[in-house]
Amino acid sequence: MKTSVEATGGGGLHQAMTPTRLRWVMLLVTGAMFMEILDGSIIVTALPSIARSFGEAPMALELGVSAYMLAVGVFIPASGWVADRFGARAILAAAIVLFTLASLLCGSAQGVHSFVALRILQGVAGAMMVPVGRLVVMHHTPRDKLMEAMASLVWPALIAPVLGPPLGGLITTHLGWQWIFWLNLPIGVLALVACLALVPDDKGEEARPFDWPGFALCGAATFALLLGFDRMTVQPDIAGAGLIVLGLGLGVATLGHFRRAASPMLGLEPWSIQTFRASQRGGALMRMSIGAVPFLLPLMFQIGFGYDAFHSGLLVLAVFAGNLGIKTVTTPILRRFGMRNVLIVNGVLSALLIGACSLLQPHTAVPVAVALLAAGGCARSMQFTSINSMTFADVPRPQMSHANGLSNTLSQLTMAAGITLGALGVRVGHGLAQHLGWQAPGAEYRFAFLLVALVTLMGVVDMLRLPRGAADDFVKRS
Repeated sequence: MKTSVEATGGGGLHQAMTPTRLRWVMLLVTGAMFMEILDGSIIVTALPSIARSFGEAPMALELGVSAYMLAVGVFIPASGWVADRFGARAILAAAIVLFTLASLLCGSAQGVHSFVALRILQGVAGAMMVPVGRLVVMHHTPRDKLMEAMASLVWPALIAPVLGPPLGGLITTHLGWQWIFWLNLPIGVLALVACLALVPDDKGEEARPFDWPGFALCGAATFALLLGFDRMTVQPDIAGAGLIVLGLGLGVATLGHFRRAASPMLGLEPWSIQTFRASQRGGALMRMSIGAVPFLLPLMFQIGFGYDAFHSGLLVLAVFAGNLGIKTVTTPILRRFGMRNVLIVNGVLSALLIGACSLLQPHTAVPVAVALLAAGGCARSMQFTSINSMTFADVPRPQMSHANGLSNTLSQLTMAAGITLGALGVRVGHGLAQHLGWQAPGAEYRFAFLLVALVTLMGVVDMLRLPRGAADDFVKRS
């Protein structure tokens, strides 16, 4: 296939791609994103089986989940520089190989220490795989098609966390926990072949020095925050709160360094763009609900209501159906009503539907519960797609790499913060239920859903501040 070389204005030279080739690259990137996000949640239901095979308590294996997410979060900010320096195809191919090899070895691990080490390796590969692939898509997608591309890149983040736990349970029950990892092998081989055949070898035009102080500060801040969120989810205490405070302090120091550095790892220029800033600040609060709801629902159904895993899984799949069902009409709705109007109205609707989950009871009719969960899935999917589309609506090509790094890092943090928010909401709700004498099954989860709904509603404030017609030109061109 013939290709030409074109300057994108993004700080480098990139091969032009035909629309057909770009569609195949898009499929490769969304598949890689789905695999990376799925591997963060799929092992949750398999932890007891893995622990038994290692002769350990299940709690000892929780580190395998945390280590993966920590590695992804710490190394994401460096992905843009690595791709510019060594080439997108080389880094994406290397990440796929490393992810696949780590999956093979995870399934063959004989002890908890080697398992955790391999999960870290898998997380490092995931941190390079997804952001680099996403950057390739953004560099090569014409401006008038970029919103459709961003909408396509959203679905793995919505679907994988919902499918992960029940899929992990199914595979563990019928095949054994090792196959959770070994099923990545054929997918990885196909992805590697596709990467080498389809992904252009884009590189940065100038080799800028690696920002070691920025990487150390950003990595330490991300590590402390994710570790703090994880600890506060499992066991809220002074240590967890201290880690979060430390992470926030290091985050402030990181931003100060990025502002002063001659060649920062992540430039902050995109933050001056109002649509980007709103998508990251207000959008962060809304993304927290995306992380919290799939965490809370199975707990409420199984622990609060006493449903079995099968019954609970079927109800949670209604959220998955809603996520998928709204996809075909998201872009037409945005074109018809405008980005700002959709983000405001749908943001309020999302908050109301999350709050309505607090009304669910063990005896709620299944059709009513399914309708509520599916409607909530539709609303959150619409909001998530709209926020992610607006993120790059006004970002110039030269700033795409930095905007992508900032967005991916903040997304990783806010999704983790959403789970922590849900867990803390349950604990506070439990205390309130005891203090007020509430005896209804799952009473503590009602407070958690109301708290998540309130945070979601707070995210609408940034959308109200957007000027009328914000990003509408971007929507109409797409």
